[in-house]
Amino acid sequence: MSANNQMDVTVILNIAVEAGKDILSVYETDFSVENKQDDSPLTLADRKSHIKIVEGLEQHYPNIPILSEEGKHQSYSERKEWDYAWVVDPLDGTKEFVKRNGEFTVNIALIKDGTPILGVIYAPVLDVAYVGEQGQGAYKVENVLEKVNKQIPLEDIGIALPIKEERDYCSVVASRSHLSKETEEYIETLKEKHGKVELTSAGSSLKLCLVAEGKADVYPRFAPTMEWDTAAGQAVVECAGGKVVTTDTNEPLKYNKENLLNPWFIVAFKSFNY
Repeated sequence: MSANNQMDVTVILNIAVEAGKDILSVYETDFSVENKQDDSPLTLADRKSHIKIVEGLEQHYPNIPILSEEGKHQSYSERKEWDYAWVVDPLDGTKEFVKRNGEFTVNIALIKDGTPILGVIYAPVLDVAYVGEQGQGAYKVENVLEKVNKQIPLEDIGIALPIKEERDYCSVVASRSHLSKETEEYIETLKEKHGKVELTSAGSSLKLCLVAEGKADVYPRFAPTMEWDTAAGQAVVECAGGKVVTTDTNEPLKYNKENLLNPWFIVAFKSFNY
């Protein structure tokens, strides 16, 4: 099956937007918060978004399996037979959602043989999307709700990434909720290499998007993440010309592994000395 040849990225973007609407319907209420077994937060918004995304993907692409944070995870013996799969985080940045700071996203990625080949990230509060498709480049789309249903080609409604920015310092983006000691130590090494370093904190997959956009030079992640946290962002970064590589092998992150936990990684453009 040549899945990506049949993909319409605007369909995926539309699914993400509809999921975002369901998230906002909860965001604007006095919602309750549960804790999952790993102590990470879970809300009605996570569940509603998961249902909307699964319904949309199964309607348009019924033959492609779905690996979602909030779904049932098939055994590796079954998953390892998959050529293509969706990797989905229905609400990435639930901690940011609970804090009501707007820095949360809907993440939908298509992987082929463990490599992300399409990624859609939608930030409902910001009404901004980042989209990457192998061979088609990466784009930032603002005011998405005005544009998503008009059947306009992505290159006509989006801004091609990266957007070049001139600066005389190294811009580092790091997790707002998960800044580890190892990350702080790494930032110190960047100061030795690059001199002035400015740190920006952000939630969810927006950190990868800031590198893809060119607003940040590097995103080091020396703390736990899962595959659904990064798959869509990696697609956007790589389609913009950047890379998402592990700290131990310097190889790209892979997906649909037996263990769905990511190793530590660094996100940057190829020319950056990290």
